[in-house]
Amino acid sequence: MSRKHPIISITGSSGAGTTSVKKTFEQIFFREKVNAVYIEGDAFHRYDRAEMRTQMAQEAERGNKHFSHFSPETNLFEELERAFRDYGETGTATTRHYVHDAEESALHGTAPGTFTEWERLPENSDLLFYEGLHGAVVTDKVNVARYADLKIGVVPVINLEWIQKLHRDRSARGYSTEAVTDTILRRMPDYIHYICPQFTETDINFQRVPTVDTSNPFIARWIPTPDESMVVIRFKNPRGIDFPYLLSMLPHSWMSRANSIVCPGAKLDLAMQLILTPLIMQLIERKRNLK
Repeated sequence: MSRKHPIISITGSSGAGTTSVKKTFEQIFFREKVNAVYIEGDAFHRYDRAEMRTQMAQEAERGNKHFSHFSPETNLFEELERAFRDYGETGTATTRHYVHDAEESALHGTAPGTFTEWERLPENSDLLFYEGLHGAVVTDKVNVARYADLKIGVVPVINLEWIQKLHRDRSARGYSTEAVTDTILRRMPDYIHYICPQFTETDINFQRVPTVDTSNPFIARWIPTPDESMVVIRFKNPRGIDFPYLLSMLPHSWMSRANSIVCPGAKLDLAMQLILTPLIMQLIERKRNLK
């Protein structure tokens, strides 16, 4: 970890809601005048869209039914670790962009489903912000988690995560329910081995829990709304957290354990603002005091 060049890492699986969490951070950065630079987890996939389809077909022919975006074989974990380490040491790092759609293609000048060229992040930033699948990954070869100063997990319960993925992939990507189900099954071993363990490494987890029946996510007609959900907020180290203040500011919230708060799902953004703003400013003040 680096006092001079702090790193914030947001980790969640596909469909977990990390993109909306990123927007909350952007609001805090804007309000507090924090100059952040960004790394997207997609940038460190090993294969572009066409290459991944080819690799999946080849692996399927070999009998491997669990080839997924979650594994070391399909990601550049060493390069991601180096980017975190380089930023902590120098205040800059090398990254690229994965182009998702036509809008991003027009912005970056390369085809959807491909990567831009590698380039250095701008210098003189206040902090690095990572959002993706592997911001706290630890394997026998890499330890990305040790380089991040603040690690946040975004974790819907599994049935809700599946519902969100089913709805997104069917509506935005045109996949059938059967195709999405196959993807979920294919990813499961890597999800267990490389996604779940990261939430032990994170400093704070925000886990959305539906309060309506999600017992069969594959036939759910809509995604449970925030008003139909609760959020469990777990602190790895609760020391210094002003729980009475948070409970007073989050109506209808309570503590379920000595390190956990439960609040209404509609208060997730407010909870993040209240909890994360002082932690971000601590990193910035610590950085500025070195100067």
